[in-house]
Amino acid sequence: MSGTFPSSHLLDQRRPPWAVIIALAWPTIAEQLLQVLVTFVDSAMVGSLGASATASVSVPTSTIWLVNGWMNAFAIGFGVLMARSLGAGQHQRAQKIVFQSLVVALPFGLLLTLVFVQVARVLPLWITADARVIAQAQAYYHYIAIGYLPNLMMILISSHLRLSGDAKTPLVLNALNNILNIIFNTLFIFDGVSILGLSVPGLALGVKGAAMATTLACTITAALLLIVIFRSSSAIALGSARLRGWDHTIIASAVRLGIPVALERTTLSLGQILYTKLIGSLGTTALAAHFLANTAESITYLPASGFSTAATTLVAQGLGSGNKGLSRKFGDTSLALGTLFMSAMGVVLYLGAGAILSLFTSDSSVIALGSQVLRIEAFAQPAFGLSMLAFGVFRGAGNTKGPFFISIAGMWLVRLPMAWLLLRYSTLALLGVWIAMASDITVRGIICLISYRRYGWLDSYREQS
Repeated sequence: MSGTFPSSHLLDQRRPPWAVIIALAWPTIAEQLLQVLVTFVDSAMVGSLGASATASVSVPTSTIWLVNGWMNAFAIGFGVLMARSLGAGQHQRAQKIVFQSLVVALPFGLLLTLVFVQVARVLPLWITADARVIAQAQAYYHYIAIGYLPNLMMILISSHLRLSGDAKTPLVLNALNNILNIIFNTLFIFDGVSILGLSVPGLALGVKGAAMATTLACTITAALLLIVIFRSSSAIALGSARLRGWDHTIIASAVRLGIPVALERTTLSLGQILYTKLIGSLGTTALAAHFLANTAESITYLPASGFSTAATTLVAQGLGSGNKGLSRKFGDTSLALGTLFMSAMGVVLYLGAGAILSLFTSDSSVIALGSQVLRIEAFAQPAFGLSMLAFGVFRGAGNTKGPFFISIAGMWLVRLPMAWLLLRYSTLALLGVWIAMASDITVRGIICLISYRRYGWLDSYREQS
């Protein structure tokens, strides 16, 4: 089944909704599976350097998620506008939106780099008191921040291609990114490696080398994606388009869609930073177990994330064409499929917790503690899948405020207060923190289901010219 569709074929009602959804979702799932596998390899490589190295990478993780959330919000703001235009048959306007997103991305990406290179110096001092962890975390995040402009370009162009119906090109190029990342990791982290009996010298840069490898691979991939968006034959390619300057109407519309998404990601990520601060007080073993458990858990996001992207694409284009009934069918089917697959991944997480964690570290105390918290989280996976799918539908419909308010309720009214109370008044330690996280995810899932079933999202989108 192809992962590339012209816009008109996506909305062809002769094809059952589930077939279109799966055809769009599988390349995204495959792409993210490759990313998770590379994250696993990354974690295993860094984990081989010891618990302090793993802990140092975990220190800026929540902040990295925060910035990536802003980048995704940026991509969603422009991407939903572009998909709407394609659904309405307005191909020139779709091209114009893509061009405007690239114009704005340049100063935004540079600003992120300038700000977070400075943040890299102070954040580790706030999270932990371990001097060795602080030094490694500062170096690691410094080199991650240097790559924020190419990272933004990679996220933005990949999102445009997926929302236009081309999920295969991002799959291929992001797979290349992952392969490059592994190769550069091997050469930068260690002092040497043996390949087919040949000894290849390495730079022995440790944790810093992992960040440098990530930034270099991302830069190469972003350059290739830029070539694709200008030279391909897709409906949104810019090679033959005559575009220049700033279009304040498009930018304003994208900002109105993107700001609630950015606030949602900010709400979650700032909560995660405070969350990491709470866990940092439990010591290096707890911090390492928390980071590796989060890494292992990320594999369960794959089905829901793929179906969520498909839902955003199809709902946006369906409503752009004026067909609410078809958009509702796509939403219902995506929600059911994504939640079903996410539930199955929860079973995998529960049964395979210890085996998965043992891939990253040989520290028995980290494996034991990480396995316990993963089994707690496994029970919340169906609700997590439901919320991810509902958010995808809401964003495709232009309702980006709903996910923001739901995220506030879960993170700030459930997770953080509950984690603080369990840490202060119980002996559960890290287990209590993860019980709070599972409770937050469950509450979000329930709220999302109720909100989705009202179907108000079908009338939520209003682009202001």
